[in-house]
Amino acid sequence: MAGILIYSDRIKSALELLAPARQLGKELGLPVKTVCINDVEQVDALCRKGAEVFKIDNPHINLADGASVASAMQQAAEILSTPIVLMASHRRGKEIAGRLAQRLNAGCLTDVNDMQVNNGKIECTRNTLGGATVSVQVIESTYKVIALMPKAYPVEQETMGAVNALQVDVPPSRIKLVATRSKAGDAVDIENAEVLVAVGQGLEKRADLKLAEALATSLGGELACSKPVATDRKWLSEDRVIGLSGKKCQPRLAILLGISGQVQFVVGIRDAKTIVAVNTDENAYITKMADYVLIAGLEDVLPEFARVVGGK
Repeated sequence: MAGILIYSDRIKSALELLAPARQLGKELGLPVKTVCINDVEQVDALCRKGAEVFKIDNPHINLADGASVASAMQQAAEILSTPIVLMASHRRGKEIAGRLAQRLNAGCLTDVNDMQVNNGKIECTRNTLGGATVSVQVIESTYKVIALMPKAYPVEQETMGAVNALQVDVPPSRIKLVATRSKAGDAVDIENAEVLVAVGQGLEKRADLKLAEALATSLGGELACSKPVATDRKWLSEDRVIGLSGKKCQPRLAILLGISGQVQFVVGIRDAKTIVAVNTDENAYITKMADYVLIAGLEDVLPEFARVVGGK
């Protein structure tokens, strides 16, 4: 019997894939199966969520080698008769999704944020044209590889699942893993922050970052930014970038300082519950989408914010 297969090298992402896979399986009448590769901790986490887990223990599979993982996933999809494969649409996931699609001769869609079944076809919703529009696309090939955006679906409640061993024949990877170390930069998770204070190019002085960071800390939140602040000015790490090239965030409160509201940024923050924008340009797009707007210069606003919030 055909089914739906899910895989991610990250535990959190794999758990997020369970809900959309089960909903898809319910509508199509297909079972959901999950694959874990050389990761005992992930097997346990998925099993606690009621997943039917197929555990691959193979020393030849180098998780740092996308080609090696794609080879294992190709065999898993064929052995388990799962023509629909769901993956996570982060950088690593998109690389493996593309490699796997090539091996399976499959159609592939990445950055999908919603799926619906219509007349037996899976309609995938994605941001297109840099986030300016939303399109609904369908994969027509027999095998389908779909990579879903992080946080597109909630993690389900715990229940008990099952674990099965799965054997695949993968040649030793040609890539030798010498060492692993944490990515240079901040150990920050802006995607799960309840409060975000984000700065843009309207923040003219790097020294004022301390005031913005102090505001975020006082509110129990995190400091974030638009892409140019990280990539052009290099004032903050890319881990703090909101938008199409960064993170999609859904905080309860987003305070946007000196951000004009380019569509690439808006895609990552438009689902915030409350948006407060501070900008000198009353015609900036961000003022049209924000819940509260203050037309003023940051050099005046930031010290006042710090005084008021810090005084609570």
